[in-house]
This record gives sequence, structure tokens and C-alpha cells, in this order.
Amino acid sequence: MALIDAHNHLHQLPDPEEAIRAMRRVGIEGCVVNGTSEDDWPAVAELAEQHPDFIRPAFGLHPWHAHQRSDDWLDTLQAFLDRFPGASIGECGVDRWIDNPPIELQLEVFLPQLALARERNLPITIHALKAWGPLLDALDQEPPPERGFLLHSYGGSPELVAQLLPLGARFSFSGHFLHPRKTRVVEAFRAVPPDRLLLETDAPSMPPPEEIITHSLPDGQNHPANLPAIATGLARHLSEDPAALIDRCTKNTRQFLLFT
Repeated sequence: MALIDAHNHLHQLPDPEEAIRAMRRVGIEGCVVNGTSEDDWPAVAELAEQHPDFIRPAFGLHPWHAHQRSDDWLDTLQAFLDRFPGASIGECGVDRWIDNPPIELQLEVFLPQLALARERNLPITIHALKAWGPLLDALDQEPPPERGFLLHSYGGSPELVAQLLPLGARFSFSGHFLHPRKTRVVEAFRAVPPDRLLLETDAPSMPPPEEIITHSLPDGQNHPANLPAIATGLARHLSEDPAALIDRCTKNTRQFLLFT
């Protein structure tokens, strides 16, 4: 069983090289490493150059950093995309869980990234937290690329799944939603069609419940080698065979995120 981590921040780990070795040992054959600001795009690029067979880079301006951008951030983003033809855009999006920067400022950087993804027909990975109205408005104002978009660590409702599917949404599941208090989120994944489901760790964030953790990091950080356990946990909740779920999600990730 080969897995692909559809969304992580491997460059933020204390020892990315050791993490990659552990990931390979558990059957993970690749991952998408997401940058979130101009400050960390070079680190993502360096890892991608060191491991071209394992890492697909993604470069995006996260809503939390919208107020910290430079005047030429969009030109810099395009330069990284030119440098890595297999890259995607992300992590970007909208977030009302935070008050600062305000949603208006977040949209100033999210809308151009949607437009860029559409112009280049690149995959785009979207962060959306307590901001589904602004997200739907943004997708109406700047339609997503033909190939669609990924809502990483999707935490919305089953009803929202139905609204987002016609727009081209894919949905990735992270281990944080295996915590008992997140049962309603797991239910939303029952509404996701088989060809729209992906798996992610969001490492070092979003750790799964302690009882399913197979690989640990200091300070409660999430290790990306926990992905097989996360997949097995989701399969149990969906009453599916873990191997079949993994195979399907890996195929979906290859097709959507430009893995060969």
C-alpha cells in the first residue's frame, strides 16, 4: 500500500531528513509540502530540490500572514512557480477563527492566488476555517482552476460538501478529526464522493488522538509518518477496507496534485 501525504509542512519539523526516512519506512511514497509565507518559501524550495522524487512543493500566502506581505509578493510567488513546474499553489484561503488580519485583508491576497491558479490551471490548496460564506463568495468572484481545488483538513458540514462539489472541490482528511469531539466532521466525509477524497497529516500540526499515534515528536507535534494510522482510523469510521481506501486516496492525489 503506497500513500501520499496531500498536505504537510515538512520544512517546519526539527529534522525533516529523519522524518522522510520514517515516512518511507511506513510506505509513504511522496508528499506535498506547503509554504505559507514569503519567509518560508525558500525552505520549501530547498527541500523539494533535495528530494525531487518525494516532495512536490506548494507555494502560497496563508491568510494568517496576509498583513505581512511585501509589495512584490505575487511576483515572488510566480517566480517560485516558474522555478518548479510541478508545484501547486497553497496554502492560502480565508479564516474567521482569527480577528487579525481581517477578512478583507485576507481576500486581498486570496483572490489573486485563485486567479493565478486558474490562469495556470494549477492545483490550489485552500485553508478555510469558520469562513465558508467568504470562501463561496471568493470562488464566485474568482472561479477556481479547471482542475479544481483542495480543501485541506476539511472541517465543514455534509451540506457544504454538496455545495462545494460542483465547484470542483476535493477534500482531505487529517488525523485531528479522529478525536471523539470531532465526530460530526467525520460524518461530513461520508458525503464526499470516492474520487474526491485525499489523505493528509498537516504535520507538524493537527496531531491525531494519542492512542493511534505511531510516531512521536517533541511538544506534541504531529509526525507525518502517522499517515497510515490516520488512514486506518478513517477507514474504520467509514466502514471501509483500509487498503482499498488508501489505494483510492493515493490515486486521487496522484491525479489532482500532479504526482506521476
